[in-house]
Amino acid sequence: MSTSPDRYLSTRGDAAPTNFADALLRGIAPDGGLYMPQAWPALPVDATRPARTYAEMAREAISPFIGDALPVGALDRALERLTQGFDHPAVTPLVELEPGLFVLELFHGPTAAFKDLAMQLVAALSDEALAATGQKLTLLTATSGDTGAAAVRAFAGAERINLVVLHPLDRVSPVQRKQMTTVQADNVLNLAVRGDFDDCQRLVKGLLAEESLRDGRRLSSVNSINWGRLAGQIPYYISATAQLGQAATFVVPTGNFGDAFAGIAARKMGLPVKGFVAAVNQNDALARAINEGVYARRPAVESGSVSMDVQAPSNFERLVYEASGRDAEAVRAVFETFARDGSVTLSSDLLAALKAEVSAVSIDEAATQAEIAHAHAAWGRVVCPHTAVALAAARRLDRANGPVVALSTAHPSKFGAFVSDVLGFEPEPAPVIRALGDQPERLTIIDNTAEAALAAVKGFAA
Repeated sequence: MSTSPDRYLSTRGDAAPTNFADALLRGIAPDGGLYMPQAWPALPVDATRPARTYAEMAREAISPFIGDALPVGALDRALERLTQGFDHPAVTPLVELEPGLFVLELFHGPTAAFKDLAMQLVAALSDEALAATGQKLTLLTATSGDTGAAAVRAFAGAERINLVVLHPLDRVSPVQRKQMTTVQADNVLNLAVRGDFDDCQRLVKGLLAEESLRDGRRLSSVNSINWGRLAGQIPYYISATAQLGQAATFVVPTGNFGDAFAGIAARKMGLPVKGFVAAVNQNDALARAINEGVYARRPAVESGSVSMDVQAPSNFERLVYEASGRDAEAVRAVFETFARDGSVTLSSDLLAALKAEVSAVSIDEAATQAEIAHAHAAWGRVVCPHTAVALAAARRLDRANGPVVALSTAHPSKFGAFVSDVLGFEPEPAPVIRALGDQPERLTIIDNTAEAALAAVKGFAA
């Protein structure tokens, strides 16, 4: 049977294949799995040739995943909207800190975080898909900070889309919260959940299964469980490799593992890569799974790198799917056991395959603070705590094997208080953050129960 990158399967194997538009607007598959392309398209052999724009590289990487599922020109219009929102001509510039060590700056967009790259694209493509069908959509997203801010900025005011954002109460930075709650758009509902990010993620998954919310409109998620989000993150790995002119090891600060999996996808499409390191903070479920073979949930612990305070990274399912040879039955068994028991032991074969895809390291709070201090002392550079996690892991690697690129995922002024505690001064605010000022905020506080979440969303949609 022939396979195609513009057809989508569920990681759990019990959903009918579908196209890009449907996968984009559904978010999660009907069987509870995550959509994956049926096959990986091959990048052109000269995909990393120099003197190309970010939009050109992105078009080449993403168009095979779309096929004919969207109107002609939809991707070009989406990429124009995306790149116009960034304040650097390279969109994602690569900066050398010292010989063989680089940072990839992903924070030049409208909310000063890497989530803008995929979110702006998903918003534009969703507009195109809905306009073609005349449908309306309710989007649900859980956020540990940056996803919600980027989603609110991307979808505020959309005529055919209502957006509901769930964030953990008092567990995002003040800047991240304001970026969500100061947008006065009638199609946006901000819910502050008494709990942690994993509670928010659990509530979103439950709401997506609630048929009563589908009355007259589609229901989906814009978390990185949505394949459109991951497709939108693939191009910056290509751009980084093109700017560098050779293969690198990428160190990715990660919470939900979407950013790291996008890089793995790029490698599967033929991008030359030396390797991937997933750098997590003290919330180390992913690192324990890859290093010890036991995937176990623990309560998330607050940290300075708040966007990584995740103990059940949803895109780990996509990694298991690939590492198992796309064995949907095995994937279903792993994640049903994890959902039921909170822990699952991975088979030796699966663990070996996972380690072949990515390595993982946990960086604690003390090391994160020390790295912020080192970056300023050594390079005169102020970095956010998430970037510090990546740099701390990156500087442990042997650069004799080739260059190392740490992803810099947010502007440091989004986490000014944490940075100030280390350096003794507040980072210079990014222009988009300075513009927040003292605008009024709108949010609704709810308990972390399915009943409370459903009542809030139904009241908003009514």
